[in-house]
Amino acid sequence: MNKEHNIDDVQELIMTAPPEVRQIIDRVWLLEKSRLDKKINSHINDDILAIVKEAVR
Repeated sequence: MNKEHNIDDVQELIMTAPPEVRQIIDRVWLLEKSRLDKKINSHINDDILAIVKEAVR
């Protein structure tokens, strides 16, 4: 299985995810992008947990 095929599989799963799951994915992606832009290397588990808890409520 080549890398391009793997990316297509992941993108398909994201695009067909339910709206609630898509919201979590988008928020985590933005969080990670922001952290990479600022070159922050700390743990993000608590931030991701907060995003998921908020979406579940």
